[in-house]
Amino acid sequence: MSTHREQTKVIAIGDRKIGGGNPILIQSMTNTPTQDVEATVAQILRLEQAGCEIIRATVPDQAAARALAEIKKRIHIPLVADIHFDYKMAIAAMENGADKIRINPGNIGSREKVAAVVETAKERNIPIRVGVNSGSLERELVEKYHGVTAEGLVESALDKVGIIEDCGYDKLVISIKSSDVMMCVKAHELLSGKTNYPLHVGITEAGTVTSGNIKSALGLGLILHQGIGDTIRVSLTGDPVEEIHSAKLILRTLGLRKGGIEVVSCPTCGRTKIDLIGFATQVEEMVRDIPLDIKVAVMGCAVNGPGEAKEADIGIAGGIGEGLLIKKGEIVRKVPEEQLLDTLREELLHWNE
Repeated sequence: MSTHREQTKVIAIGDRKIGGGNPILIQSMTNTPTQDVEATVAQILRLEQAGCEIIRATVPDQAAARALAEIKKRIHIPLVADIHFDYKMAIAAMENGADKIRINPGNIGSREKVAAVVETAKERNIPIRVGVNSGSLERELVEKYHGVTAEGLVESALDKVGIIEDCGYDKLVISIKSSDVMMCVKAHELLSGKTNYPLHVGITEAGTVTSGNIKSALGLGLILHQGIGDTIRVSLTGDPVEEIHSAKLILRTLGLRKGGIEVVSCPTCGRTKIDLIGFATQVEEMVRDIPLDIKVAVMGCAVNGPGEAKEADIGIAGGIGEGLLIKKGEIVRKVPEEQLLDTLREELLHWNE
């Protein structure tokens, strides 16, 4: 029996809370040099505007650790420090204001070094995310399970959690990631049956925007739909802002988040009389910052468009030189083609009036 997100332990990250039925929060990670404060802050502010709720930055050296203090002053969401290998960076990150740290105790070094990190976290009441990745699974577990497996990932994660619990600390979040989607799904199913710590879910090294979105949507969809997962990241090779748009859409599609305009559009056919592909893309961009919880249809045919758009709150259908404005399947008026986008935008901006 898995632990549903309603029953996971509540963990505070800065001024936000995850677990225990709190909303699933969307995370991303900066890809700027952390020590470049201006570039990093600029990227985080763009991510905030897109809807990012927790941001992680790498801390490979003391310059990056020191930069966290200035970055934190200028952003508005919790800041997580990503640590690899050097326990001193974990301590420095917390001393410079990190709201959470992400470590793999297995590559931090000796138990004494892990204990030193935990001691600082205790003093400052900072949660630790224990991260285990299929690419760095211990050799003995690979041998035990005859390869990299979901069972091995779970055993590794729980072993690392046990190390921190032995230090007397339990403000923990767990993440187990793999680029193998179905292995990742199975690992989360197994892990959620063995712990009540909140889980951060993502498909690691998912790939470019196209392949990464497909793998993430499948993996996150299968995991989240089972009631597993308290925070998510869609890992894409590209602008991290794209990660936020994708994460929001995944959560909305699963019914786990309300708000935001959903755009539906027909796949085009020989009856299409306008540049529907470009048109639908423009509409999707246009509505991203409009805070409505409605469905907008973009149809390429004035013949079938009104009928196909009847489940949408509002829609447009293109014809030769002119288009239709549709509400709940009813044609409201005809509009010159070049005015269709502006007409739709005006309708949306005055939707609640």
